[in-house]
Amino acid sequence: MYKLSPSILSADFSRLGEQVLQLKEGGAAYVHIDVMDGMFVPNLSFGFPVIESIRGLTDQVFDVHLMIEEPIRYVQDFKKIGADILTVHAEACKHLHRTILAVREAGMKAGVALNPATPVSVLEHVAELLDLVLVMSVNPGYGGQKFINQSKKKIRSLKKMRKEHNYRYEIEVDGGVSFENAVMLQEAGVDVFVAGTQVFKGDIVANIKKFDEILSAKQE
Repeated sequence: MYKLSPSILSADFSRLGEQVLQLKEGGAAYVHIDVMDGMFVPNLSFGFPVIESIRGLTDQVFDVHLMIEEPIRYVQDFKKIGADILTVHAEACKHLHRTILAVREAGMKAGVALNPATPVSVLEHVAELLDLVLVMSVNPGYGGQKFINQSKKKIRSLKKMRKEHNYRYEIEVDGGVSFENAVMLQEAGVDVFVAGTQVFKGDIVANIKKFDEILSAKQE
């Protein structure tokens, strides 16, 4: 069963609380929250107060994607403000295994994100610990970029590896996800779809329901 994880990076920040409630109304399973530090990626985004303030609005899963250097420093802080899934970048961790264990020990699900140029092989010794693998299908840091087609190969590799080793991780894709490529991504092996512009441009509830129609129809 697919899950939609709308990225609030594309929301209207002046109406953030209202639009988070619309995500629940539309039936989105997750809320995708990008946290950027201006170092790992050139942009800055949501801090602890913003995430904590919207946590009180919804019981949806907070799918928190950390685009920050050495995220192990803040694992307990993200647990305290309500993160359910904490995804770190393989490229940003000196000690990836230790960071994943810290996330799991804090009581959150652990994810690892891979930039477009990062191979699946970096997960060889940690894959059994993961609840989620996030394939970046654009270079991280900005919304509205075009999907990188090479990402399909990485998604298929992750699906094959999961089947061969009986791993439990969900495969998530982030970047350039649209109504037009959703079925192609689903067929490649994606379980969780991060969509920003395609959800928040126009009628949020209607856009979520359109994703549901497209992806549910394919599963029938």
